[in-house]
Amino acid sequence: MTKNRYKLSTWLLAAATAFAAAPALAQEALKIGVINPFSGALALYGDELTRGYQLAVDERNAKGGVLRRKIELLRGDASTPQQGIAAVDQLVSRDKVEVFIGTYTSGVSNAASDAALRNQKIYWDTTALAAELTERKLPNFIRSGPYSANFAEMGVRLLAESIVPALKKPAKDVTVWIEHEEGIYGKGLGDIQRKLLESKGLKVLGSGAHNPKATDLTDSVLRARRANADVFMQTGYVPDSNLLLKTMREQGYKPPVILLTGTGDTYETVEALGAEFMEGVFVVSYPRADISEAFGPGAAAFLAAYRKAYNRDPIAPQTLTAFAGMRMLLETIELAGSTDMAKVRAAAAKLDKPLNSYPSGNGVKFDDTFQNTRAFPAVIQWQAGKQVTVFPSEARAAGIGLKNTPRK
Repeated sequence: MTKNRYKLSTWLLAAATAFAAAPALAQEALKIGVINPFSGALALYGDELTRGYQLAVDERNAKGGVLRRKIELLRGDASTPQQGIAAVDQLVSRDKVEVFIGTYTSGVSNAASDAALRNQKIYWDTTALAAELTERKLPNFIRSGPYSANFAEMGVRLLAESIVPALKKPAKDVTVWIEHEEGIYGKGLGDIQRKLLESKGLKVLGSGAHNPKATDLTDSVLRARRANADVFMQTGYVPDSNLLLKTMREQGYKPPVILLTGTGDTYETVEALGAEFMEGVFVVSYPRADISEAFGPGAAAFLAAYRKAYNRDPIAPQTLTAFAGMRMLLETIELAGSTDMAKVRAAAAKLDKPLNSYPSGNGVKFDDTFQNTRAFPAVIQWQAGKQVTVFPSEARAAGIGLKNTPRK
């Protein structure tokens, strides 16, 4: 009898201890590692992406978090692939991070997601563009944002539907020069642009590739100037794009149409080049908060939340896509009931929301590579020193249209 009483007491004590511990476990933070550049030339944009993530986390934490757990973001500073690997390993071993999100550059995403796989962690990418990131079919990689082909397609659509009519030439007589940075992002996008342009009947006169860390791009500009195309298309990052545009200005090279891809849509560019030079320049870009509310429901509320938190307008358009991407990730974890890699992927495969479901205008439906097939960029034009969404037509606000095309 005494022995049985002892067993019962031991069981009750263990049960009570487990019950008391349960709320504490439920309150343990869900740690998400953010892999982005937080130092160096691209730190401004790593910080900006993370502001989008943080706003979505704040929104979710205000509603009780995910899986009854508050969400905490931890930063992993990575400007190079090697730093990406080190940041992932450190955040797992030291900080017990359960999931990763990023990334401003494709090279870092490529290496960091490999490192996350070795640690059996999901890597959720919102903004890196290289096609090969999903083509690898890593079992831990999911991309909620658009990718390079979407940017190429949107730029060519703009040319065919809006710019060719503005130039008042048949498509077969419109000439294009393609310039891009030489990495996996720029080269991949440039190859797609060429195929799409040729399929639309436009004439590609040639292309050039440059090192994104170059300090002199005179040769690139001179090659394009000799071609004398109607349209100059450029894909790169902020430092090389700004340098290229400055060199064009210094060389007096002013093509009728400048169409940038993925960069050139921030105040850093207009401050470096001046509003007069940038007037009429197009940028295939991530959707920004000036899109119509019908296209991006909640875009105005996102902008208000950003202004309240940071006392300014967003620095870069990627913030809105990052915000929407974090929303998707948190919804997926809730649906999975876990941060387990396989369970999150299985839950992501079930997501099915139409376009215009998120403030970015995007929806969500993943293909077999876990690329979101309902994520697309938009196009802005610099008008009077401001970025204005002009394409597609359903995304632009009332009274907005193309200006200074061709450029005077």
